[in-house]
Amino acid sequence: MERLIKERLPRHVAVIMDGNGRWAEKRSLSRIEGHKQGVKAIRDTVETARRLGINVLTLYAFSRENWKRPKREVTALMRLLKEYLKRELQEMLDNDIRLVAMGNLEDLPPDVRKTLRETIHKTRSRNGMILNLAVSYSGRAELLRAVKRICQDNSKGKLRAQEITSEVFSRYLFTNGLPDPDLLIRTSGEFRLSNFLLWQIAYTEIYVTDVLWPDFRKKDFIKALLDYQKRERRFGLTRRQLTG
Repeated sequence: MERLIKERLPRHVAVIMDGNGRWAEKRSLSRIEGHKQGVKAIRDTVETARRLGINVLTLYAFSRENWKRPKREVTALMRLLKEYLKRELQEMLDNDIRLVAMGNLEDLPPDVRKTLRETIHKTRSRNGMILNLAVSYSGRAELLRAVKRICQDNSKGKLRAQEITSEVFSRYLFTNGLPDPDLLIRTSGEFRLSNFLLWQIAYTEIYVTDVLWPDFRKKDFIKALLDYQKRERRFGLTRRQLTG
């Protein structure tokens, strides 16, 4: 941890939390047990990010495609989400963490949606780290939603076609007001984006680890940050342009 350069830490870290099912299968346990263990990794990651001074931590908690999984598993995931929010509320308040969420939240069961919105409301005045949960989220659906809203504003005369820039388009996304991720971490060794933040990660540094999500801990997070600090972020420019 002492090798980290504070001034070069990413402002926004996004995480694709993958591997709960494989972790459980390796131990001849149910997938639900893998999800339960994954919650421990969430707590550890949130705590580490907060202590390091990361401004925004986005966790891919549940995709819209995940609704297609067996009903028993989906029900367990929703229960774990509700339990996590209730259990961690005081920790968020005590540690100056503001919870936000993105995705089609109307898809959530009413009791889970109510708990999520209550937690968001109760932490709204916290000014420390932002914990952003992607729930019932789809990157493609987010882009389609943005296009539809832009078309609606255009038809109402609120927005002219020539006014649509990358910056304007970004304001129609769920992440409006948040910086784009500097670092995307994916666990379990899979090299794919899984329909996550397709617009926002245009110039994001990507770090893939073979560690399954339930085993992901502080040391693994630090490894990802150390790797990030070795990267040269050029945003399409040449090295000579960056160095002058």
